[in-house]
Amino acid sequence: MADNKRSRPKRPTFTDQEALLFHARNRPGKLEIVRTKPMATQRDLSLAYSPGVAVPVKAIAADPAVAFDYTVRGNMVAVITNGTAILGLGNLGALA
Repeated sequence: MADNKRSRPKRPTFTDQEALLFHARNRPGKLEIVRTKPMATQRDLSLAYSPGVAVPVKAIAADPAVAFDYTVRGNMVAVITNGTAILGLGNLGALA
């Protein structure tokens, strides 16, 4: 009879202190939002917002597939939680 047990890769080991330092160092949290375009001049701002933003908006309205070329669509993922189902910990509340 074949062995149906699959070997699991070993989990990395670390101390509680290492985990706390990892999450606290630099800026707390895991994500940061930074600009992807220059925003130094009035022209830059006009291109990024009004009236410049109207051009890609119209292009997307004409061809929705170009949204991937002009927006963050396809380059972002969201993880949204209220803290009630933290993997392996259960409900520890929204603050955690």
